This record gives sequence, structure tokens and C-alpha cells, in this order.
Amino acid sequence: MAYIQFLGAAGTVTGSKHLINTGDLQVLVDCGMFQGKKEWRERNWQDTPIPAKDIDAVVLTHAHLDHCGWIPRLYKAGYTGKVYATPATIDLCGVVLPDSGHLQEEDAEFHNKQKSSKHDPALPLYTLEDAQDCLKNFVPVAFHTPTQLSPKFSFQFVHAAHILGSGMAEITIQLDSGAPRKLLFSGDIGRMRDSEATTPGKVVRTGPEAVADQASSVLVMESTYGNRQHPKEDARPELAKIISDTVKRGGTVVIPAFAVERTQKLLFILKQLMEDGQIPHVPVHTDSPMAIKAIDIFLKHTEEYSPETKELIAKYGSPLKWPGFYFDQTQDDSKKINSMKYPMIIVSSSGMVTGGRVMHHLMHRLSDPKNTVLFIGFQAPGTRGFTIKSGAHSVRMFNQDVQIRAQIATIEQFSDHADTPELLEWLHTFQKAPGVTYLVHGEPSAASLLKAAIEKEMKWHVEIAQWMEKVDIA
Repeated sequence: MAYIQFLGAAGTVTGSKHLINTGDLQVLVDCGMFQGKKEWRERNWQDTPIPAKDIDAVVLTHAHLDHCGWIPRLYKAGYTGKVYATPATIDLCGVVLPDSGHLQEEDAEFHNKQKSSKHDPALPLYTLEDAQDCLKNFVPVAFHTPTQLSPKFSFQFVHAAHILGSGMAEITIQLDSGAPRKLLFSGDIGRMRDSEATTPGKVVRTGPEAVADQASSVLVMESTYGNRQHPKEDARPELAKIISDTVKRGGTVVIPAFAVERTQKLLFILKQLMEDGQIPHVPVHTDSPMAIKAIDIFLKHTEEYSPETKELIAKYGSPLKWPGFYFDQTQDDSKKINSMKYPMIIVSSSGMVTGGRVMHHLMHRLSDPKNTVLFIGFQAPGTRGFTIKSGAHSVRMFNQDVQIRAQIATIEQFSDHADTPELLEWLHTFQKAPGVTYLVHGEPSAASLLKAAIEKEMKWHVEIAQWMEKVDIA
């Protein structure tokens, strides 16, 4: 029996990992790391239900950790195959995965020094070296380029417009039982074209690709924002007010931001606001080596620029050369920021405060009411970012309870995920309904409400994927 098994991102927004088993071929679509709640993170240490050495290929939709972050661990477990991804995704993985391995080594070292782990010794899930080694097995595949993995299994990428290089995986399987089966895995779906006015600064093309000629037997689709709508107002006036008010108090704005896409988008907006006189010219520190490397990758892949990005780069040039914008590569550079008392803007990862340098900046600034912590991305339940955003009085960091007295602000318009109306708009591009649609990568409430919305408007057959569930594709 040919089937799909949902090994991650089922009942949660993290750990995307979907196994296609045709009987003679076993392929993973995405191989993401679980983040957030402890019960999810512990799944990172579990083996795949079939031995890693028996998996034949990995098809990767994009370079966010919750989609690619488990790949080095898969190789450690015995996988010997290739990872197929777009050229831009491979370039970004070359930054994201080694950084992840380095952070995990640091975390293990910290726990061993503090004797704060129940494991002795605490070990990293994988190391920087593991990540670098696995990158040798990545194979670039351009958009709209059919690729055969076997005589009966082929795939191609179409634009998802989520981040640089992101693609949906269109898969065609020829089964012995009859006609070919077409599967579409959405990965993460980007904002629609009419969102540009309220999500300024988007680096890559806006709008996932229409799939009017796609008659899918199965659609596996994300549901991250299935229970909400993005604000329609332009984000820039609110952002300018938050920054200006904080500077007047003599405080600093700390922005936990995802290193890939979100940081680059934000920098262009901050530059524009300063040049237009809407916010004061204060130092802007980008304290994320990964984000800094990602800037070079974005400047390289001009083929994916939106028209707005082309105009901004033509006008302002590379962010790495802007006066007053500082890019802090080393730990010493990062530490120096915390000795500076004047107002500034600090953009640092990780976006959900699950690790990284932003934690040190928050340790120094969360307890001071002059400062502001500004969230511009989704905060998954169980993460420190979720705790801080939810109005808690304190948050646990580095084995300490840190009091939260800083101002906490959120701007939702920066999301790179399509919301419910945008997802429905995309589904209307389908010429024919899929045989069945499985919702993944969403909290239970988000998936449930999106299911109801699709069933009501599209009259489609929709199911919510369950972790470890097998579904027939024959």
C-alpha cells in the first residue's frame, strides 16, 4: 500500500516531516526540527519509524529550521541519500544548519557546566560539523524543473512565496494500481499579492503560484494562520510610534526576529522610516551572524526580488554599507552592545527566543520599563517568546527567573504566512478539487477553523493530519 505518514507538524506548527512510501521508494518531504514545548522537543531524539538508512531521498520546501533543522540528525541516524532543494534554499541552509549545530553544542556545554540536565553528559542533537558534512549531499533543483527519483516518482518545485527559495513540492507517482497520483505539499504558503501595502519591505515575490492546471489526488497544506486574519493597516505608522516613544523614554527596542527573511525585511523598513524622518536616527544593531550572512545570500539571488525590493536596493544599496547600521559578527561585538546605555534598536535571533544572542539582550533589558520588546513574528506555545508576549510577570532564561517590566508590543503584519482569506484565495486557483486535503503545520484550533472554512467555501474533503498517522494514496 502506498501511503503518506505524518511524522511532524501534525497537531503543532513545528517539526514538518512527511514520509511518502510507495512500496519501492521512501521519500521525506521536509525534515524539520521540533521547537517549543518540551513534549515536542523530545521528539527530536526519537528515530524515524522506518530506519533512516532505508529512506531514499529528502525533498525540502524551504530553509526554516522547522522544515530543515532535523536533516543533520537524519544523517547521523544513518541516512545516505540526497536532499533536493532550490539553489537559494541550499544557500540559506548553508547558514541555518551550521548555526543550529553550533547553538546546540553551546546549549549542551552550558547544561554540563551548570549540571542542569538530567543527562550526564548533556549532548547536542547534532554538531556544527555534522551540519557542515550533510550539506555536501544537497542537490540544487530550479523551479519548474521535473526531477525523476525513480521511473515511477518525479517532483518539481513551484513558487510558494514564503521566503527566499521557498517552493511547494508537486509530486507525481505512478502506482501499479492504475493512473498516476499527483500530490502537492505546500510547505509554508506566502502572503497574497494584495498584501504588499500592509506588509512593506517583503524581499521576495508576493503571492504563491497559482496551480490552475493541478488536479491533485492529495493536497498537504499548512494551517499556521488558519484561525486568524492579518491586520489590514499599514504596519509602518505603528512601528514608527513604538520606536519613537521608546527613544523618548531613553530606552532600547529589542526585536527578536527570524534571521532569514524577517530581519532583511525589517532593516529595509527601518532605513526607509529614518530617511523619511518618521523615526529618529538611532544606532541599529543586527546581532545575528546568521542574519548577516543571509543578507549576502539575498543580494545574490536577484531572480526572486519583488519590484519593491529592486527599487529599495537601487535607492539605498546594500544594508551592510548603511551608516548607523551595525552588524555584530563576534561574541565580543554582541557583548559590547550590552554596555551601551543610549537608545538603540537591536535586531537579534532567535525569533521565538528559543536560543541565540537575543536571550542575552533580553536578560539585560527585560526588567527595565524604559525598554520595549517588539515581536514581529509568530510565537509558538511553549517558547519563551510566547511566554513574554502572553503577559507573564517573568520568564525563565539561563536558569534564572527574569522579571518582565519592559513594554511588550506586537505587530502582526510582518508575517510571511498567508492567513485564512489569503489561503482561500489561493485554493480558488485550483481548477479541480483535490481528492482529499490534509491540514498540517498548525495548532489544533487553527487547523480546525481552517478545515471548517474550506469545507464551507470550497466544499472540499478536508482532514486534519494526526501525528504518526498513515493515509492511503492508492
